[in-house]
Amino acid sequence: MEVRLKILFTSLCHTDVYFWEAKGQTPVFPRIFGHEAGGVVESLGEGVTDLKPGDHVLPVFTGECGDCRHCKSEESNMCDLLRINTDRGVMLSDGKTRFSINGKPIYHFVGTSTFSEYTVVHVGCVAKVNPAAPLDKIFVLSCGISTGLGAILNVAKPTKGSTVAIFGLGAVGLAAAEGARIAGASRIIGVDLNPNRFEEAKKFGCNEFVNPKDYDKPVQEVLAEMTNGGVDRSVECTGNINAMISAFECVHDGWGVAVLVGVPNKDDAFKTHPVNFLNERTLKGTFFGNYKPRSDLPSVVEKYMNKELELEKFITHEVAFSDINKAFDYMLAGEGIRCLIRMDT
Repeated sequence: MEVRLKILFTSLCHTDVYFWEAKGQTPVFPRIFGHEAGGVVESLGEGVTDLKPGDHVLPVFTGECGDCRHCKSEESNMCDLLRINTDRGVMLSDGKTRFSINGKPIYHFVGTSTFSEYTVVHVGCVAKVNPAAPLDKIFVLSCGISTGLGAILNVAKPTKGSTVAIFGLGAVGLAAAEGARIAGASRIIGVDLNPNRFEEAKKFGCNEFVNPKDYDKPVQEVLAEMTNGGVDRSVECTGNINAMISAFECVHDGWGVAVLVGVPNKDDAFKTHPVNFLNERTLKGTFFGNYKPRSDLPSVVEKYMNKELELEKFITHEVAFSDINKAFDYMLAGEGIRCLIRMDT
């Protein structure tokens, strides 16, 4: 049930940086990072029947086995077998790695390890896509962009003309803004502590901005005043617990829905008064935008092909694979959104 892929394009997001810096985990070393990529099928392992060499694919850090209760449910994408596991550095079939150097194992990362010209992935983590779609554009759909987009379109579900607040204008937040634009929201309010992000966010549909540092009261109160009682939908994309609380408390009573996307610290606790729920505000969470990788990503690619979804604007830098450390430098400096890393140069 394994597939060997030739990776053509990859990128990195904060997850790669977080684990590269060995924060909040038991480090696994040595291992190959990378989990946002596009490539082609090179060869197939035993039991793989729905792919063939040459197929264009997106490897995904979470999977879809097709057999567990989650995969069979229309309401979940959290596969029991292939859900993200940041500690496991081996393949499921035999507990061994597919990378080595001088006879010693090199470990895998979240089942993908795309910082390599070739990688081996469980077939349940491989989404076959339209071969006419340019892989150097759609590769960003294998992680952050789908997460933010799906948080809006699949979970928050704003109606046309509604008001949406986006907390955090990094790649995931901008993808959420893009989703709000596609859904027809009339007011898309970007909330970020970095005002340098506001101009870029206009390209993704944000038409109003709030910097919490500019006010001497909680930002949820500022948003409530701006929107006659609260926004219709909010999406939190920072992982900051205070932003999560603000995102929930800024939605309108009676119908407001807040969606949490960011991953908090393990010791964080979400605190709000229960009356906020009694007043019919809804709090939801999402994982990979509620997309099932194999079933749903092909249709997201078609949104791009039909010009509903714009992906080019997410790619702000480009480097050769041999210069991958430059991509880390860009991210650590807070420059740009996504860096396209070409494996063939």
